[in-house]
Amino acid sequence: MSDSHMPQYLQALTLWTQKNEMLINTAKTKELIIGRWYHQSNSLLSTKDGPIERVTGYKLLGVYVDSNLSWKKHIEHVTGKAAKRLYFLKVLKRSGLPHEHLLHYYTAVIRPVLEYCSCVWHHNLTNELSLQIETIQKRAIRIIFECTRDMSHRIALYYAGLSSLHSRRTDQARGFFQSIMQPESARLVHSCTAPAPRDPNLLSRLRNPRMYPVASNRIKKYQSFMNYGLLHYQ
Repeated sequence: MSDSHMPQYLQALTLWTQKNEMLINTAKTKELIIGRWYHQSNSLLSTKDGPIERVTGYKLLGVYVDSNLSWKKHIEHVTGKAAKRLYFLKVLKRSGLPHEHLLHYYTAVIRPVLEYCSCVWHHNLTNELSLQIETIQKRAIRIIFECTRDMSHRIALYYAGLSSLHSRRTDQARGFFQSIMQPESARLVHSCTAPAPRDPNLLSRLRNPRMYPVASNRIKKYQSFMNYGLLHYQ
């Protein structure tokens, strides 16, 4: 296995910050190695202020990312946070609020916690983690509509006028992918992440006439959102 190029990238970043009169706060900078590289005995990155801490997981903009991309810690975090808010849903229920107001509280206050930044992690979730998230919605529906306690979850969703969280995440991911594939709406993101489109004259002769080619992934676990979107959403 070849040596890591991270020291060169860090040096280039350091030079860029110096040129732009900025400083890297070494104490707040972490190194997170994703995949099998973590088990290699590579030397720690360092700046003039000292070494950079290497971590196995980190919270970045509200999303917990670990070296294995398992998303277990993030799902435990969001389900725990949402479960605490179910208590207030119960309080509102006991206070006599009508069903439509309780449902609005769920969709406005609890459900967004479960869907935060889902485009990043949805495509790599295991069935177990997906069901763990859906459990919160099951509990919320039973609180709001007591008559659904003996119903299957599919029928309870229909009764409440809700969609499964899995289908909602899929729709959100598809919409996000389609939006970033529009050069006129996000030229920078599109040029940095999307592959070059195929020649339109050749599409009619292809068995799978996708506008953009799909990169192969040897390990599905580390598949990026872009590659997943190219495979499933175009």
